[in-house]
Amino acid sequence: MRSKPTTMSRAFWFVAFAFSVNMMGTTLPTPLYPLYQRVFGLDPLAITVVFATYAIGVILGLMAFGHLSDAIGRKRVLRIALVLSLGSAIAFVLAHSLPMIFLGRILSGFSAGIFTGCGTAYLVELAPATQRVRAATIAVAANVGGLGLGALLSGLLAQYAPWPLQLSFAVDGALVLLAIGALALAPETVEATGTFRLRLQPLRVPHEVRAVFVPAAIAGICSFAVAGVMSAVAPSFLARVLGQHDLAHAGLLVFALMGMTALGQIVVPRFDRHRALIVGTLLLLAGIGILALGLVLHAEWLLFAAAIVDGLGQGLGIGAGLSEINARLTHARGAVASTYFVLIYLGLALPVVGVGVVADVAGLERAAAIFCAVVAVALAAALVLQLRSQGSASTR
Repeated sequence: MRSKPTTMSRAFWFVAFAFSVNMMGTTLPTPLYPLYQRVFGLDPLAITVVFATYAIGVILGLMAFGHLSDAIGRKRVLRIALVLSLGSAIAFVLAHSLPMIFLGRILSGFSAGIFTGCGTAYLVELAPATQRVRAATIAVAANVGGLGLGALLSGLLAQYAPWPLQLSFAVDGALVLLAIGALALAPETVEATGTFRLRLQPLRVPHEVRAVFVPAAIAGICSFAVAGVMSAVAPSFLARVLGQHDLAHAGLLVFALMGMTALGQIVVPRFDRHRALIVGTLLLLAGIGILALGLVLHAEWLLFAAAIVDGLGQGLGIGAGLSEINARLTHARGAVASTYFVLIYLGLALPVVGVGVVADVAGLERAAAIFCAVVAVALAAALVLQLRSQGSASTR
């Protein structure tokens, strides 16, 4: 009798590679925003709207295509996501106007929204039964690690190689083609039913999980708001306020944030879920304080320190929050997870646009300071709710 495999197959690593490549494409523009401002004459509001367009694409992808792979198969859906990612890369290579940048960002958002849930499920299904937890961890690393590597790659190429606005997207396009080829070598894990009907999934939070969901969602929204501002606004702050025009620094800042986020999510299973959520929120509060201090003192090293602390807090908070929510649920896990991600991606989009609006009126530094104050208040409220939830649970 043939024994079942206990290690990850080549197909598993092919899909993990495709996952990472797909997510890399979503952060390639991040270090390039100061260049886009100069070349196209964009103001801070335009840059933040461009960034928010990606988040809106992710939300629509999550809500409209969340169940698609259950109907037509994982590989078909991931192939669609990679084709959209390739379209995004082509749009950026050819971008000579703001509408093309918007097109590239919305395609990238759709691609990420479609790939995130389906890619994670596919990796778990490809793994041996004894390796499912490890597979989920690798999926997180491929997802968040890809986000960090994308920003780092484009920052380095834009700073030290020719064609700063085109080369990183050309490289990305080549990697996406490799990812499509790698995906073709993986087996399908779902039998297609062909009964999929395109519709937006309703947001849903069952009553029994609301006491946990609300503080976890607030912390997640705040953490994504911080990540959004660091990704969309920090490169311009480095260039315009600190006089740091090295684009590699902007890419490294996002890489540090995402790298620590991946680390935080990976170590969550080692801790009590509720405690990890509280620690994550405390780290986010500390990180936003460090960020505010760095903005006041115009200290680049403090911005990097904030990225490290906030990244770790984000990873712990989101990982523990989802685990705590799933532990309380007896049904509708997929719908509640989709609701959670829709809310935190709104946190990625809307505060960034708000910073852009205020920056147009009061300047980038003042807008960032107001943002830090608002996020700190929201995080403090989430922390109070978390402590109350822990207290009520311990008295039962």
